[in-house]
Amino acid sequence: MMLLLVFGLASCSARKSTRKLPRMPTAPTAGPSTRAVLGSTERGIASWYGEPYHGRRAANGEVYDMDQLTAAHRTLPFGTWVNVRNESNGKSIAVRITDRGPFIEKRIIDLSRMAAREILLIGPGTAPVELTIIRPPAGAVIELYGVQAAAFSKRELAAQQRAKIEKITGEARLLAPDEMSPLYRVMTGASTREDANEILRKLRAVGFRGFVVRLDNAAVYPAKTP
Repeated sequence: MMLLLVFGLASCSARKSTRKLPRMPTAPTAGPSTRAVLGSTERGIASWYGEPYHGRRAANGEVYDMDQLTAAHRTLPFGTWVNVRNESNGKSIAVRITDRGPFIEKRIIDLSRMAAREILLIGPGTAPVELTIIRPPAGAVIELYGVQAAAFSKRELAAQQRAKIEKITGEARLLAPDEMSPLYRVMTGASTREDANEILRKLRAVGFRGFVVRLDNAAVYPAKTP
């Protein structure tokens, strides 16, 4: 009986020691970038951030300055401009997306301190807002990069290639011939140079060619096509 009791206790101890401990929760990561379609809206809760993030690198590689009109969003491409309207008081401010976040349920944007001050968000800390994607304000410095993945003289061929590239990168758009090029161009990406280089590496790994280009406003925000 004593031996059975000893073996039983040893068995229980072994079972307890092999139980898996629960994983520590981790912050969610941003999903794939959402295309910046002019006029698109989103509603939710806004918050703001300042210290201790001031002076650190934002997700797009810039140094975060809480006294500039910038913001963090989970999925919008870096460089996208959005109008943020505080639904509590009707005040609005235009900000540029440079960072990722916020990763708290129901919150959709984290504003810089300066942007938060403009719509009276500093005191309450959060407020319901409506976001609207807009064109960059007059005089705004735009430096975004993408990849020209293909170019064709026939629109049908370009459209076929656009569909293939979209499956790889999650987003691709077709630019009609203009003064810049007589061809139909397939473009993808609208972010930092580093992000554009990563997209190019991904495309070349599966046999596509292409090159990184700096985007102008027309390329970043193309007109809707049927």
